[in-house]
Amino acid sequence: MSKIGRKPIDISGLQVEVKGRDVHYKGANASGVHSLPEHLQAQVDENNLKLSIVDAFSRERFVNRDWGLHRSLLANTLLGATKGFERQLKINGLGFKAQVSGKKVVFTLGFSHKIDFELPDGVTMEVDRTGQSLTLKSPDKALVGHVASMIRALRPPEPYKGTGVKFVEEVILRKAGKAKAT
Repeated sequence: MSKIGRKPIDISGLQVEVKGRDVHYKGANASGVHSLPEHLQAQVDENNLKLSIVDAFSRERFVNRDWGLHRSLLANTLLGATKGFERQLKINGLGFKAQVSGKKVVFTLGFSHKIDFELPDGVTMEVDRTGQSLTLKSPDKALVGHVASMIRALRPPEPYKGTGVKFVEEVILRKAGKAKAT
């Protein structure tokens, strides 16, 4: 049995309805449908949603993997529909900053040109007054992580001065510069 798959999912604050293999949900931030594979089924018990295996597939090897995977995907989807996800980035460097105007972000990252970045639908960005602290928000966990990694890839942090775009919780291993000649 899958340890992750058998955990119940808390659905308080959500409207969840199971129709066959489809789980329809509606929350404060998002609504949609999550389709389960044919060997899994869902049941709603009070404020919990439980996934279980259809009896005909109970002896198959791949069932436990899919059970845990779809439980995690569904839990993240339902959590995003109620609370949402956010990812924070920090820009380090003299003159490095970001400016948001609608769905477009303009980065000044020490290149000879400014970089225009278009935010995808479903993702919002907040920038502080200095332009160096970014907060990405979205109900989709995978999308907010993907956009954050794309922004980090514009100018990854370098190990000597530490300039570039990094995640707030990321630790940059610093290298020593050239040794002085004596």
